[in-house]
Amino acid sequence: MQADGESAREIFGQGEGLTYNDFIVLPGHIDFAAEEVDLSTRFTRRIALKVPVVSSPMDTVTEHKMAISLALMGGIGIIHYNNTAEEQAAQVRKVKRFENGFITDPVVLSPRHRISDIDRINEKEGFSGIPITEDGTLKARLVGIVTNRDIDFEPDRSRLLQEVMVTELQTAPVGISLAEANQRLRETKKGKLPIVDAQGRLVSLVSRTDLKKNRDFPDACKDKRKQLRVGAAVSTREVDRERIAALVEAGVDAIVVDSAQGDSVFQIRAIEHLKKTYPGLDVLAGNVVTTRQCASLIEAGADGVRVGMGPGSICTTQDTMACGRAQATAVFECSRFCRERDVPVCADGGISSTGALAKALACGAATGMMGGLFAGTQEAPGEYFYKDGVRVKKYRGMASFEAMERGGGKRYLYADRGIRVAQGVSGYVVDKGSMLDLVAYIVQSLRQSLQDFGCRSLAQLHQVLESGSLRYERRSSSAQREGAVHSLFTHEEPVLGVRSEVP
Repeated sequence: MQADGESAREIFGQGEGLTYNDFIVLPGHIDFAAEEVDLSTRFTRRIALKVPVVSSPMDTVTEHKMAISLALMGGIGIIHYNNTAEEQAAQVRKVKRFENGFITDPVVLSPRHRISDIDRINEKEGFSGIPITEDGTLKARLVGIVTNRDIDFEPDRSRLLQEVMVTELQTAPVGISLAEANQRLRETKKGKLPIVDAQGRLVSLVSRTDLKKNRDFPDACKDKRKQLRVGAAVSTREVDRERIAALVEAGVDAIVVDSAQGDSVFQIRAIEHLKKTYPGLDVLAGNVVTTRQCASLIEAGADGVRVGMGPGSICTTQDTMACGRAQATAVFECSRFCRERDVPVCADGGISSTGALAKALACGAATGMMGGLFAGTQEAPGEYFYKDGVRVKKYRGMASFEAMERGGGKRYLYADRGIRVAQGVSGYVVDKGSMLDLVAYIVQSLRQSLQDFGCRSLAQLHQVLESGSLRYERRSSSAQREGAVHSLFTHEEPVLGVRSEVP
């Protein structure tokens, strides 16, 4: 029997650039439940993810709150670099400290510090359970601990910690296993368990909240030290080598070399510097859209390739610069080339819906990078405000004039002559609620998409893509209209991330 539709090589090999809306994946045979679908994938050669979801390094999308939420759900966030090196490193540090198992570098204070010092730490780091040592340094003798319950209702924030700290402490000896420490936390019902040496000096800390996170987020993306994984973006400029050093010291797991046109001598030099100086650090390079560009970056040492030039919702590169490529075609061609070299592709741009993400994966991408889909969530930077009666947050392209004023133009090869050509715009996006709900919605949607494709895993999806048994069909403009909501007087759009009440 002749197969319906076309193989990927046939549909993308006709010399016309295709976007995600231009085709649809034909259904396969279902003999498994959606819950059985395995979405495990790779972000780079050595970094595995439980879900193929990555956040874009944009200053209205990814800082530590976004990166923490994504890592807890099995993806990874990329901290933007429209800030100082110290600020970006601090963002990375917040992610790495969020869930540690044994916290080997806890923030400590002395008895002579004040409650107001804890307030400042809480505002900066997001926690306030602080061990108190004799001189306020790590490895000094532990004398107390201060938690929220000790200071929440204290009106005088200038009081010394020695007046409010708890001195009768439940501690554990150095050498205790993490499992034993967690069991001790369960038994004592304490929030923190200090680990001390034979002289009573603080060595590390175990947190009850981390124990709860391990239970509630079993798919969390963690490193060998059980810390959440996080990436950070840098430019191709040599001045960012100091930034890279600060990020590595903060514990970053991957560096994203961020450039609108990634095939340049500047990016190649940046990759070569990274791989020579930090051989254990994975590098995602890009952005590119052709196989020749991919070859240049892989030869330089890239561990992953970021594909996309101009398809983002707030990006005007293709119109302004007359350069780029239709995103679905770019992802297919680059993924096919990179897969032969065991280098994962991250599809960046054009993913405005869960269906577009499923199509990006069906074109060969290992992960999808999203900006606009995540902008407007509680974890995205910025404050909510009302515009025309709608609760919104600001969202802007890194090549918009507004972002470039803050340094976003570093990813574009401009000379500092005061003349800048915007390749993006600023806008507003509606409140999408929590990332935890949104990613759960995306993951369930992807599982159901792969079930419809007849694929039990992303690995199988890419196998049938390569073999030609995954079939595609072009969609006319009429077919696209037919596949969307139509023929209604009015309707309500479903809100991404809002969980259905139907079990």
